Amino acid sequence: MDKQSKKFLYEYLNNASPTGFESSGQQIWLDYIKPYISDYMIDVYGTAVGIINPKASYKVVIEAHADEISWFVNYITDDGYIYVRRNGGSDHQIAPSMRVNIHTEKGIVKGVFGWPAIHVRDAGKEEAPSLKNIFIDCGAANKKEVESMGIHVGTVITFEADLMEMNKNYLVGRALDNRMGGFMIAEVTRRLNENKKKLPFGLYVVNSVQEEIGLRGAEMISRRIKPDLAICTDVTHDTQSPMYNKKESGNLKCGLGPVVCIGPAVQNNVLKVITQTAEKKKIAFQRQAVSRSTGTDTDSFAYSAEGVASALISLPLKYMHTTVETVHKDDVEGVINLIYEVLLQLKPGHDYRYIK
Repeated sequence: MDKQSKKFLYEYLNNASPTGFESSGQQIWLDYIKPYISDYMIDVYGTAVGIINPKASYKVVIEAHADEISWFVNYITDDGYIYVRRNGGSDHQIAPSMRVNIHTEKGIVKGVFGWPAIHVRDAGKEEAPSLKNIFIDCGAANKKEVESMGIHVGTVITFEADLMEMNKNYLVGRALDNRMGGFMIAEVTRRLNENKKKLPFGLYVVNSVQEEIGLRGAEMISRRIKPDLAICTDVTHDTQSPMYNKKESGNLKCGLGPVVCIGPAVQNNVLKVITQTAEKKKIAFQRQAVSRSTGTDTDSFAYSAEGVASALISLPLKYMHTTVETVHKDDVEGVINLIYEVLLQLKPGHDYRYIK
């Protein structure tokens, strides 16, 4: 990772992009890829798309999602404490003692998820953190003071946890799910440009919004682009740390390469192109089986309109939906390299149907 990539990574990852409020992050992402694309478009909810060869009839998508889990202000007590509700799959159990950024129109207000001291809790009757008892303290004496800060019901809140490196090989922080995906597809785009690769099809580099509440941004943009092929990237669970059951969750590990997904939403002939490319280019990869759906934007592309030949290349990640999401740098490079090499193998007009 060179200085330019690293600067973009830290700026992009440290910026907050809560579901439904992704625009600042989308601007950072778009500004980075603009030198490497021919055109771009932004839809009404904020999905950003960089386009190479916009006039080509055959359309290929590479995609990630831009949004992160967060909280909404739900209720402000008379004495100035804030109760919340989820925006996406935010974890109530990790909230106590976390610092937060409350995003108001006046700017960021600092706060904390408070919690009673261990000294005053009855060990035999301790309450576990839940949406009923977690609360935010922003230093206000009463409700009026909270409101004077610009905080109201519906104000969005994110955990404060910047990106850091751990033991040289790992990146750690909040919202690596899935802004690492946005970083990776941006790097693919940059690499194509800098290596002067001319693609024989239209490439749509898609950074979708609102994945964390049901794949909504991908659903909208897939109908607009109507691609012939979609290769999505998201994160998946490293299952090596304590408390994971490999019989249920599979055997995936950070550092062993990208994860290719196998399941009904993944078009098997596209999957074959990916695995054969990985083997040909000696890119280490892992396999993951899914059941009814991938749980990622791949599903929205695969099942949009008349159906789009789609596949998923995942980045193994530890501690999903916490403030210490962890990925291995080698896997990040592996995903970038695999998507890049797959794009160079693709031919416009290829018929991926099983029966012809």
